Amino acid sequence: MRNMFIFMLKGAYDNIGRIIFAKDRKTSIQMRNKILAGQVTYPKTVNEDACIGCGACANICPVDAIDMELLKKPVKITKSYVKEKHPVFNPLKCMYCFQCHDNCPIFAFYGMPAAIHPRHVGDFDINLAELLQQPIVMKDKKEIDAIVALLDEKAKKLMTEG
Repeated sequence: MRNMFIFMLKGAYDNIGRIIFAKDRKTSIQMRNKILAGQVTYPKTVNEDACIGCGACANICPVDAIDMELLKKPVKITKSYVKEKHPVFNPLKCMYCFQCHDNCPIFAFYGMPAAIHPRHVGDFDINLAELLQQPIVMKDKKEIDAIVALLDEKAKKLMTEG
């Protein structure tokens, strides 16, 4: 028990020395000052302007780190599509598998930066109305062919069973 107490005390002493006196510094002076002042902010993870509110990110997330919340006021994107929800990202639940990013239709179908990214979504402007009028970009033809073959197989099974 005594050894554990000494170990904990040494760890606390080492951390105080690292934070206050920059002993064995691993961060820059600017970051150290931000940490001490409580000014560290989490990066932007959702680009609201690029999001179509489809919920693909929330549906694919294996740890439920993304919830879809209703917008205060729905946003009309095209004549026939109104965005009613937007994703809310919880970084404490995220395991950073990037499935939300990879399955965002903006990225997967149009090859544009995804509307969601667990590390940092970045800054970019996009006109969704114009983008949604463009044809879908086939990123990986082999993967799409495999999906089409699977769907064909399931359709044939349903037709023979029904």
